This record gives sequence, structure tokens and C-alpha cells, in this order.
Amino acid sequence: MSNIWTPLLLSLKVAGWATLINLILGVAAGYLLARVRFIGRDLLDTIATLPLVLPPTILGYYLLVIIGKKGWLGSWLDGLGIRLIFTWQGAVIAASLVAFPLVFKAARTAFETIDPQFEEAASVLGLNKWQTFTRVSLPLAWRGILAGTLLSFARAMGEFGATLMVAGSIPGKTQTLSIAVYEAVQAGEDQLANQLVMITSLVCIIVLWGANRLLPGHHARQFPRA
Repeated sequence: MSNIWTPLLLSLKVAGWATLINLILGVAAGYLLARVRFIGRDLLDTIATLPLVLPPTILGYYLLVIIGKKGWLGSWLDGLGIRLIFTWQGAVIAASLVAFPLVFKAARTAFETIDPQFEEAASVLGLNKWQTFTRVSLPLAWRGILAGTLLSFARAMGEFGATLMVAGSIPGKTQTLSIAVYEAVQAGEDQLANQLVMITSLVCIIVLWGANRLLPGHHARQFPRA
């Protein structure tokens, strides 16, 4: 059973941390691009969405160039005794990068659908920008953000290419569920591969079902007006 539980728990840990990072950064970036107009906004949106269309192996290569031992950031961190390559923290970074657009795009769309008059009214009543964000904007946008967050978690759970390039496949340390499936198939362990595939599929189905119920308009689709 350790062949199943170890990669499952590692995948949940990696996906959980990646989702938390994406929730913070994605909401901040989504709110910024939804509410602030500045030069280069469209370019920034394109760059933030890029992980959605680029092959994961290319994203993994970019990460190796940046946080690898000879990368400009990796060499600096190595001098401090911090190594990210072939660690579960490296897997978190890879999963965060791949799944980031799912939270970012959902958050931006959710903030853009809020009537600006609500925020203007809050400002007139004396709330500062942070209070307006936490008491008005965020509560009104939470369903869309949560749906994007669940999709990000599911994507991080199934991440393979970038994670393999950055974290490798070390059993018990960096071997997530998707990588364990690959290794099981390569070793001819079909029964183990089937079990891992079933668990991964089940977790993703539950998450996607939850995300679908949270998407705006779900109630209207389920109970259309006569």
C-alpha cells in the first residue's frame, strides 16, 4: 500500500501548497488587471496566461534555467545553501507555474463582473482601498475565485512534465501520482498503474464536480425559469 499512499500524500501536499501560492498570487494579479489600467497590461495578461498553452516540458526548461544550480536565481540560492531542484519544493514551484492561469483568469473575470458602483459606494462610506477589497470586492467574487482555485488544485494534482524535469522521480521524495503511474507502466506493473490511475481520476472528478457547482450560473442552469 505504500506504493499508493506515499505518492498520493505527496501529490496532495504538492497540489495543496501550489494552490495556496496560486490563490494569493492569482487573486492579486487578477484584481490588479481587472481594476487598474496601465501600459503593458495586455502584455502582462498574455505572459500570465502563457503556462496554459505552453508544453509543460518547456515550462520545466524555463524553471531549470532560472532555479537550476547554474541558473541566475538557483546559483544565488545555492550560495545560501538552498536547493530546489530534485526536491518536493521544486515540484511545488513547477505545479504552481503550470496551474497559475486557472486561478488568475478566474479571479480577473470574477472581479470584472462586479458592478463598480458597489466599490464606489464603499469608498463614499469611508472605507479605504484595502477595506473595500476585503469587505466588498472579495466577497462578491469568491465563487469564481473558488472555482478557479479548485481547477488549479486538480491541474496541480495531475501535473507531470514540468514536475519531472524540475523534481525528477525520487520515490518517497518527489515521485507524485502522475509520475508514479509513468514509472509503474514502464516497469510493467499494470495492477499498480491501474490503482494509481483510478485514485487520480477519482480525486480529479470530485474536485471538478465541486468546481462546476461553484461556477457562476450553475443554479440557473439547474433550475431554469419557466
